[in-house]
Order: sequence, then C-alpha cells, then structure tokens
Amino acid sequence: MSDFRIPRLRGLAPRGRRSDSSGTAQARGEAAADPADAVERSVADSVVDSAVYVGGDRIESPSTLAETFAALDDDPRRMAWIGLYRPTERDIASLAGEFMLHELAVEDAILAHQRPKLERYEDTLFIVLRAARYIDAAEEVEFGEVHVFVGPNFVITVRHSEAPNLASVRRRMESNPDLLALGTEAVLYAILDKVVDGYAPVVAGLENDIDEIETEVFGGDPKVSRRIYELSREVIEFQRATQPLVGMLAALMAGFDKYGIDEELRLQLRDVDDHLTHVVERIDGFRQLLRDILTVNATLVAQHQNEEMKSLTEASNAQSEEVKKISAWAAILFAPTLIGTVYGMNFDNMPELGWPFGYPFALLLMAATSVVLYVVFKRRGWL
Repeated sequence: MSDFRIPRLRGLAPRGRRSDSSGTAQARGEAAADPADAVERSVADSVVDSAVYVGGDRIESPSTLAETFAALDDDPRRMAWIGLYRPTERDIASLAGEFMLHELAVEDAILAHQRPKLERYEDTLFIVLRAARYIDAAEEVEFGEVHVFVGPNFVITVRHSEAPNLASVRRRMESNPDLLALGTEAVLYAILDKVVDGYAPVVAGLENDIDEIETEVFGGDPKVSRRIYELSREVIEFQRATQPLVGMLAALMAGFDKYGIDEELRLQLRDVDDHLTHVVERIDGFRQLLRDILTVNATLVAQHQNEEMKSLTEASNAQSEEVKKISAWAAILFAPTLIGTVYGMNFDNMPELGWPFGYPFALLLMAATSVVLYVVFKRRGWL
C-alpha cells in the first residue's frame, strides 16, 4: 500500500463508532457547534447512495460517510459501495483518508476533466470513464465523466455530470446477489458495461445525422458544410472517449490469471470488450465517411461555382456579341450619314456642287463605303 495518506478530517467518526452530534443538534433545533458536523452534512449532500454488502446482500444503507466507514467494521467479508455526485474537495479528502487513496488519483478526481485511463496504485484501481448520451432535440452528443476507485473491499464512484446514471447498475447488481458476491471487480465490470452500452444510442444518433447530411449535400443545402464540421468534431470527441477503453479492457483482461478473476466475470468483461470493439469500429467508419462527405461536398460546391461562372461567361460573351453587332451596324450607317452631312452643308465654294455627276458620285460613295465596312465586319465575325 502506498505510504500516502490524507489525514481524516477532524470530527469524523472513526470505524466502529458513529457520530450523532449533528442529529442531536438538529433535534434540538440548534446550530451544530462542531465544524465537523457541517462537514458531515456537506458530505451527505454529495452522497447519492451508500451501502454495505455481505455475500451480495445489502446489510446497511448508511446516510453519511462516517456511518459507512463504521459499518465496514474492519470485516473482510464486507464491501462498501459509495456513489458520489459532484463532491467537494473535503468530501474526497475524507474518503482518501479512510481508504488510503493515492494523492495523484485524488487530485484527478477533484479536478475532473480527465482523459479515460486505468491506473493501479498498490491494491487500488483508479479508472476514469467518459460516458456519452445523444440529445435528440439538439441533435448533439453530451459527454459525462465518472471516476471509479476500486479496492479490496470498497468501490467509490465519483460523477461530475448527469451521465452516466449508475442507479440502474446498482439495481441490477442487487437483483443478482450471486454476481454481486463476486466482489468489487463485479461492480467495476457492471459500471464498464453500463458506460459502453450507453454508447449504442449515440452511435445510432450519429448514423442518423450522417444520413441526413448526405441528403443535404446532394440537395445543395448551403449550410451543410457547417453541419459536417460540427458533426466531425463530435465524432472526434466520441472517439477520444471510447478509444482508450480498448487498452483499458485489454489491461484488465491481461490480469485475469494474476489476480484470480472469477470465470463469470471474465465472460462479462469479454462481452463488454466485444460491444466496445463494435462501437470503436463504427466510429472509425463515421470519421472516414464524414471525410468522404466533406470531399464530395467540396467537389459539388466547386462544380456549382464552375457552372455559375460558365453561365456568367456565356452571358457576357452573348452580350459582347450583341455589342459587336450594334457597333458594326452603327459604323456602317455612320459612313453614308457623314457623306450626306458634308454635302448637305450648302456652302458656295464646293466644287462638286456644279459637277453633273456629283449627286450620283455621292450616292455611289455612300454605297461603296457601307459595303466595304460590311465585308470587313463580316470577316471579323462581328456580323
């Protein structure tokens, strides 16, 4: 056992003796004089459920941690299962002092926001699990966190979020005393099973989201790129929660023979491992599928942009052709107009005015100029 030990908070009742000062003070309607009473009430507020078992049967349901410590009574046949929800630092310190929890594990349990991991400190296991649940209304994944301390005669669960709700795990184990009688490892495997089974609805929800995204991609929804990105982030976060469990379960199964794990528990853990492997494989497939969808979406967007550019270019070209035609005809009509305007100014000193062929020559010049311009513009493709 590690030589680290957090001193028990002053005023907490030692094993074999229960402190009733808090209850007495409340019965008198007075404030508790001892600060330890306030600590005891604080701890009680964070205790979701606490029980002591013998042979798989619940024999006591203490309302405080001090009562739980006393109920163990140094009896190796007894096992305590303590469930805490968002405990304070002093709550965890009292547990650490009683069960000699390692300081590093205690620090992680206090700070929370840890990655999934499995660590052994002498004869105590410390496990961090990331639970997940799919929120249908928001179409998003919500992640939770639970820390589990497993010792020879105790299991402590510390939850920092609503999920996972371990009440169903306790009910399941208490309805099967033979399984619960196998000890703290049975409780640990049941918690692992609960967390891994909770991944299945998340996988189904993500799969449905991906199906919807595929429809939106080929439907040309302009907002789909953002949704693909957000869903990819959720899948990555989900993968970070599940992938480390593969190594954790492998480490637990590697210790089957060394720690003499019961055959029933081995079957239980292998079943959990099978479910986890299926989830991990599906998540890997989701990541690849989302990458492919993102690539397809980028291709479709590029094609759409190219088509729009092509349409704009064609419209511009058509407009340019019209401008060319208008300009060509304007030039053709401008030449006769210019000649007619010159000869229509009625000046006296214009030699062509007295020339008999002046009028026919002016008409011929107008016609010749127009024909030449028409031929030139026609060859250049303007007409």
